[in-house]
This record gives sequence, structure tokens and C-alpha cells, in this order.
Amino acid sequence: MRPVDLPHTGTTSPAVVLFDLDDTLFAHSHAVEAGLAAHYSHDPRLADADQPHELALWRALEEVQYHRYLSGEIGFLAQRRERARGLATPHGIDLSDDAAADNWFGSYLVEYERAWETFPDAHPCLDALEKLIPGVRFGIVTNAVMSFQKQKMDALGLTPRIEHTIASGDVGFAKPDRRIFDTAIDVFGVIASDAVYIGDRLETDAIGAMDAGVRGIWLSRAEPTEAEIALANSRGVRVIRSLDEVPALLT
Repeated sequence: MRPVDLPHTGTTSPAVVLFDLDDTLFAHSHAVEAGLAAHYSHDPRLADADQPHELALWRALEEVQYHRYLSGEIGFLAQRRERARGLATPHGIDLSDDAAADNWFGSYLVEYERAWETFPDAHPCLDALEKLIPGVRFGIVTNAVMSFQKQKMDALGLTPRIEHTIASGDVGFAKPDRRIFDTAIDVFGVIASDAVYIGDRLETDAIGAMDAGVRGIWLSRAEPTEAEIALANSRGVRVIRSLDEVPALLT
């Protein structure tokens, strides 16, 4: 099944283009993989670990524990500690003490940050939109803590280009809750139909935006499944494979 070629629903280009950050503009998954490999290389207790297995486990732990944080079940530091414990415990590494867990995660974090980079299509997409849509404004809506996301944006040269960043850790609700999209629209002082949202998660990002009246675009850098394409088509979500497609789509 192919994505349906949906027409632009508005009569003009959007006044505001909103983006997700992690795995949309910022290559989060790449940094995770590089950071974890480097972290393991510095610890002799982990020298013989099966890297593909460890990476898959780390990603699964991130998915579970980070969503516990987003739901308010645990705090930001607590989700980091639980991820560290989940990975270290099978290797006989005791991280039951919070300080030990924080130190372990901190060592990984150093390597993760060294691997930060934007996707090759991120800045060119912003450049092209600025040329094609005079006065276009950019924002980020992210499920994260503002201070940590701002570190990334500063390091990647995104901060000067982004007018407003709305972070779930600040506003108290997370995507796909429509209130975080409503907050973004209010901050920019526009109506929902004047904005577009682009993110790498179909339901959390694109469908969440659509439910708030914002045109949602799903960036699927991996090959989408037929079920995902069917869901996107049923909700009127345009599927793209690269940010290179965005300028032509919005003008």
C-alpha cells in the first residue's frame, strides 16, 4: 500500500511550521547508538557484551521508562536511573544506590552528547522554507525537559532559528495530548489551521497534531508498514521519508 497523495487543505502556505526535535531534526537514535558503544568500550565489565542486544534493550528501556516519566508516574532523574539499572543489572553491576545510577548514566551521557548532530536534511529544510515562505516562523513541540532540549538546540545551531519551544516538562502535558499543541498555537498567536506539525511518530506527533486542528505530517525515515500507511491515510496524514520533501509540500 502506498501513502495517499493528499492535497494541501489550506489556500496559503502555513505561517508557522512546528517540528518535533528528537529523531526529526536531531539524530537522537544515532547518538544513542554511538554513545552506548563508546560508553561500553570504557568499561571492562561490558567489553564482551553483545552490542546489538544491548542497544535493543537500551531502546526498549528508554521507551518504557521515558513514557513512565511523561505520564507523571516517575521523575526525570528516576527514569534515567531505572534505564541504567535495567541495562547494568544483567551484567552484575549494582546500581541500587541512586548516586551510582546517576554516575553510570552520566558516563553514558557524556558519550551520547559527543555524538549529537542534526540530520543532513534539517537545516536545508529550514533554509528552503525561509526562502519560499516569507516571514515563516519555526517552533518545536517536544516531549522532554526544556533545559535538556535547549542544550541540544544550542549545540546544533537550532536555537537562533526557533522562535518558540514548547516542552512537556514545562507545560505539564505531553503529546499526543492536544493541549500541548493548543499551547503552541497560543504562544505563536495564530489559529490552528495556520500551522503545520512535522514529527517522526505517527500517532504521538502527526495524529496528535491533527486532533488539535493542526495539519500533521509524519516523517517516517524507516520504511512504514502497510498498517501505518493505512492509519495515516485514514486520518489524512501525509507521509514523507525526508525533510527534503517539506518545502514543495508546503508551498
